[in-house]
Amino acid sequence: MYKNLAATLVAACFFLPTAQSLAQTSSASSEPFKAGFVYVSPITEAGWTKQHDEGRKAVEKALGNQVKTTFVADVPEGADAERVIRDLAQQGHQIIFTPSFGYMEPTLKVAKDFPNVKFEHATGFKRADNVSTYNSKFHEGRAVLGTIAGKMSKSGTLGYLGSYKVPEVVLGVNSFCLAAQRMNPAATVKLVLIDSWFDPPKEAAATETLINLGCDIVTTHTDSPGPLQILEQKGLHGFGQGADMSSFAPNAHLTAIEDIWGPYYVARAQALLDGSWTSTDTWDGFKEGTVVISPYSAAVPADVAAEADKVQAGYKDGSFNIFTGPIMDQSGAEKVKA
Repeated sequence: MYKNLAATLVAACFFLPTAQSLAQTSSASSEPFKAGFVYVSPITEAGWTKQHDEGRKAVEKALGNQVKTTFVADVPEGADAERVIRDLAQQGHQIIFTPSFGYMEPTLKVAKDFPNVKFEHATGFKRADNVSTYNSKFHEGRAVLGTIAGKMSKSGTLGYLGSYKVPEVVLGVNSFCLAAQRMNPAATVKLVLIDSWFDPPKEAAATETLINLGCDIVTTHTDSPGPLQILEQKGLHGFGQGADMSSFAPNAHLTAIEDIWGPYYVARAQALLDGSWTSTDTWDGFKEGTVVISPYSAAVPADVAAEADKVQAGYKDGSFNIFTGPIMDQSGAEKVKA
């Protein structure tokens, strides 16, 4: 702009700019930057996408008229995701958040074509100069849930409803299982994967399957409260995913892992604003406040709550790690030494 202005001044025999043109220049420089968000499921009353949208709202609250946010919800992973991410970049969004594992490759592909746009991808592991990754140590929360389940289960058979066989989900399953077996060495975990992050009918059907396999407590790594509602009907127990879901199943809901994204989103948006943004990899948990456990329900006995609290405290002060050896695989072979 200044180069063009200089040329204009020469051509106009050094006429000075008017007060109006100076005001317009000032207004343009104070335009809000645009932050885009892409969600893998609809925004419901609770769950993964809801929590990320709360993070988006936190950015708006913290930065006010310095930022304008946009979101697109219920975007399938794959070609649709690339189209939406590319569209946001073409619309002039300076930073784009893509919080789903299957958005990793589409994000990288678009980022290569828009080197001046910053991208933030959740749960993936590939980065670039303009692509950061971030995740939460959900497995720490799964260790709490496993502790409760291992202590409370009457059958010793626990259910785990997962989405996809990706690192984040596998990590959570193993953490839940090992924590349950700390409380009850005979505990077993039945796993069903539905190949979807959000599909209430599939989630409900899978929960029914787990119950038929003898599971009296079920935890989920899918986004709807449907599984809890099935457990409520059966007089059984389970855990919320991503947020406190007790309002959907007040008797079945024992507690939940809550995802707190606001502080991270605000920090990254602020970094873009002040010019300090760099490509990073962030993995926070209980200690940083990204993982939070909802209040325990009245169904959780005091001694069980005390054991669960020990796990939380241990992760916060660094004295506990569920993946401390020896760890055996399902055949009994040692995989992690003492």
